[in-house]
Amino acid sequence: MIVTSKEGCILTDKGLSVWKSFVEVYPKRVEIGKTALTTSKYNYAFLVKNMAHKVKSGIDQRDAAIMGGARRALVIVSKEGRLKIESVSNSIEDEFPEAASEILEKLNPEDNDVIIIAGADNPLMAKRGAFAASWVLIGNDKKT
Repeated sequence: MIVTSKEGCILTDKGLSVWKSFVEVYPKRVEIGKTALTTSKYNYAFLVKNMAHKVKSGIDQRDAAIMGGARRALVIVSKEGRLKIESVSNSIEDEFPEAASEILEKLNPEDNDVIIIAGADNPLMAKRGAFAASWVLIGNDKKT
């Protein structure tokens, strides 16, 4: 998927295809500031397109984020124009307005999208945790 040379590395056609597929599923990946909802020193979010129907309790994704190096994780779904956390909040906008504002501004989710935010003590662990949780979510889709 990658060709290396003295000049550097480039993606092959197959590598480019894989990258395009990755960006379609994960169109936005951003840092999120510390708020009442995102309490870690470093928080990183993945927007996962059209996967809200795969989220049950969010525990599988949370566990994957922790195994990936995060200290905590949130699984937020966008349904009916609202951001929701299963069994916690039916409207993040009402209960955590500052956090919701940043999430909406940076990620701009649509209905049926999932936002996974992983928090950690360093930025790399936050990113790894968010990716691991996102991977588990889409991996579950591939099994059905």
